[in-house]
Amino acid sequence: MALDWRLFFITFGTLFVAELGDKTMFAVFSFASQNRNPWTVFIAASLALVAVTALSTFVGGVIGRFVPAQVIKLASGLIFLGVAVWILVEAIPGFIKYIRG
Repeated sequence: MALDWRLFFITFGTLFVAELGDKTMFAVFSFASQNRNPWTVFIAASLALVAVTALSTFVGGVIGRFVPAQVIKLASGLIFLGVAVWILVEAIPGFIKYIRG
């Protein structure tokens, strides 16, 4: 099976841009800034992303056989929005406390 280079670069570019400023990037930034061993953070974060990508690829491949792509995209978007709202709700009290000093 030959590597589809077009698909490779589209996937790489999309995920690279999507991860810039993402919560994962900020989590890694936070871990690396708080510890004196950034290489450990780099290796751990890289392995975590590989594991999540492997799981997502497998599950997406299986679900994609039974569920239309548009339904998967809609469900993914709704889950993403739900997580965003949850993070905001969790963050607001701490932010207000921070502002008030």
